Amino acid sequence: MSLPRGRILAAPLLLLGLACSRPDPNTVRLPSQTAHHNDDPPVMINPSSPVVYPQALLARGIEGKVVLRLFVDESGRVDLDSTELAESSGYPALDSAALSAVGQFHFAPALRNGVAIAASFLQPIHFRHPEAGGTSP
Repeated sequence: MSLPRGRILAAPLLLLGLACSRPDPNTVRLPSQTAHHNDDPPVMINPSSPVVYPQALLARGIEGKVVLRLFVDESGRVDLDSTELAESSGYPALDSAALSAVGQFHFAPALRNGVAIAASFLQPIHFRHPEAGGTSP
């Protein structure tokens, strides 16, 4: 007895559909404080970057990226006590330059459905040599 060709193909598709509908036990669930669909992150509103490229590293053409974890309140103010180095550039002078400028950062606050909220987020700081075609921090 042979089955029509359409029925033979339907069985694997049905099994594939069932396999995809089960939750994966290796899936990591994110905490409820993660961004929602109607969230807008804080936006830096400084007219120019307050980060100063260390002259000794600039002269040597050393570039890097520092990632800071910042906490901004509902008014857009950075909580300096909660600032952390999330990812080092590998150069202590670049890390220090990024951290020392945080007090001069100005942000528009994060928004949830148009309402200002406090938020923790990662802020990358790029140190690029001007002659390498990039821009400084």
